[in-house]
Amino acid sequence: MRSPLSTLGRRTGPPAISWLMNLTLAHPKLISLAAGFTDNVSLPVDEARALLDEILSAPRTGQPALQYGTTAGDPLLRELTAKRLAELDTLATGAAVRDRRTLGSPSANRRAATVAKGISPDRLLITHGSQQLLYLLTEALCDPGDIVLVEDPTYFVYLGIAQSHGLRCRGVRLLPDGIDLAHLEQVLEGLRRAGELPRVKFLYLVSYHQNPTGYTTDFAKKAAALQLLRRYERFAGHPLFLLEDAAYRELRFAGDDIPSALAAPGGADRVLYAGTFSKPFATGVRVGFGVLPEPVLTTATRIKGNHDFGTANLLQQLLARALASGAYDRHLAKLQRRYAHKAGAMTAAIRAHFPVDVDWQTPAGGLYVWARAPQRLRTGPRSRFFQTSLQQQVLYVPGALCYAEDPVRRKPDHELRLSFGGADEQKLEAGIARLGRALAARLGK
Repeated sequence: MRSPLSTLGRRTGPPAISWLMNLTLAHPKLISLAAGFTDNVSLPVDEARALLDEILSAPRTGQPALQYGTTAGDPLLRELTAKRLAELDTLATGAAVRDRRTLGSPSANRRAATVAKGISPDRLLITHGSQQLLYLLTEALCDPGDIVLVEDPTYFVYLGIAQSHGLRCRGVRLLPDGIDLAHLEQVLEGLRRAGELPRVKFLYLVSYHQNPTGYTTDFAKKAAALQLLRRYERFAGHPLFLLEDAAYRELRFAGDDIPSALAAPGGADRVLYAGTFSKPFATGVRVGFGVLPEPVLTTATRIKGNHDFGTANLLQQLLARALASGAYDRHLAKLQRRYAHKAGAMTAAIRAHFPVDVDWQTPAGGLYVWARAPQRLRTGPRSRFFQTSLQQQVLYVPGALCYAEDPVRRKPDHELRLSFGGADEQKLEAGIARLGRALAARLGK
């Protein structure tokens, strides 16, 4: 008997994140350095309670918050989000003093209007987390058999979206300051010569404190990537977009911010910007946003209307009030300090317990440390090392999960993604020590 499922339903495999969570549940004593959870202790319970009390204290504010909203999102939240993003880009360009206290000042607002004039509330779509936006954009732009260009490695959950839609992914080599532009041009030229450029729809970048590597893409590289995409549009016969996933942008705790690709020449027309309030405020809130050009904005909004006809209105009101009152910025400053401390705890443990031939980089933000073992060590989910780690009661994300099924190269299988987001300091140290023992055992140290 034939399956009752659609082609997409039959094609959709189990998400890797579900498999990792099931492993955690099956091993109660396991220390998970795998899940990209945010820090439980720092969730803003008191702040959220106070803000919700304000909203629900009177029918005048409580009733609209408990009613349906619009598909595009709450007008005030879109206005505050557009203003915030414009100011962040302005400050990041150096046009204003790099001090968060200048956010919202009249001078910062004026500079934001000139530096980021393409960012307006009318271009924003509020979504249930940035994850929903990634799905909406893939649905709006791609047909089965189309090609998306991704960083090598990239966010493995997005690879699941691409797989379920029947897309082909081509990897672009990733360097510590972002994608390898020469390799991007080589990939585009190869696709042109093969006559496949018309099937390419966009380049997907996780541009700030990347998941999984922690790398941040330099602004000059974003601008150059946009120029390359524009150059190859005449062979594609349609716009080639840059999808910038900025989910970790505000989790920076060292170094300077970098402007978004929206601030680059041509960014207003070709950049699809995905941001979120979930990670910087509270992951359970699940509110994200997109800054999109037409006709992508209208199409994505219509598709979202079919999905849910609007992100949860009460959660949008909570975020709008958090932004307007300053509660969001106060919490974010605490969170950045907290993650800086936890990243320090993890990297100190790595220095103490990992073999010296395991390579890694100190993070400047985000939630992850990316470790590279010698190539002779396999770290994939079927490897002996992965089983040894489970026996040591510690879980990591095998690096191979973060690479697309690209036919022109073999997947690297000697890397590990380690998260310092969810576990407390004691578990971080114990988990790294266990992992260090497993590495030493498999490397013969």
